[in-house]
This record gives sequence, structure tokens and C-alpha cells, in this order.
Amino acid sequence: MAQQIDNEIIDQVAILAKLELTETEKQQAMEDMQKMLDYIDQLNELDTSRTEPLPHLFPIENVFREDEAVNGDDREAMLKNAPRQKEGQYQVPKTIE
Repeated sequence: MAQQIDNEIIDQVAILAKLELTETEKQQAMEDMQKMLDYIDQLNELDTSRTEPLPHLFPIENVFREDEAVNGDDREAMLKNAPRQKEGQYQVPKTIE
């Protein structure tokens, strides 16, 4: 059976959460917390003896493709776009003296 939530527990939780609760809010929080604990008790009644623990919810698989070059080395086509070239390379203006 779940632990019974009382005013002392609600006050302690309110202090830890730095909340100022009215009496109505305390009563509502007490009911909500009790419902949560009752639900956990209900889950604990399930037979999980034949269930394997899961390391992850979804199956782990590699979704990335293999890293394969598909366009090759088409140096001549790339150098056609160069405004200037020298010895098979782009030639750019000198920027550091």
C-alpha cells in the first residue's frame, strides 16, 4: 500500500520547492500526490518477471550512410570556374605581406 500523504509531507515539499500554498492548494496537492502513489502501487502489481529490461526504448541501429566518395576528382571541371589558375590550382591574390 502506498504511503499516505499528510500535511507534514505537503509542507516539506512546499518548503523544498519554495512554494507558498494556500489551504485549498495544499489539499489539492495532497490528493494529487496520493493519486500518483496509488498509481505506482498499481503498476507494482504487474508481473514483469518474464520481461527483459530494455537498455533503450527504441532499437539502436546506425542510421547514417557509409562515407563514400561519389563525385570523384574532376579537377579540370572545377578549375574551369577559376578566374585564374596556375599549375592546376586556383590562383588567388596575396592577402598577407
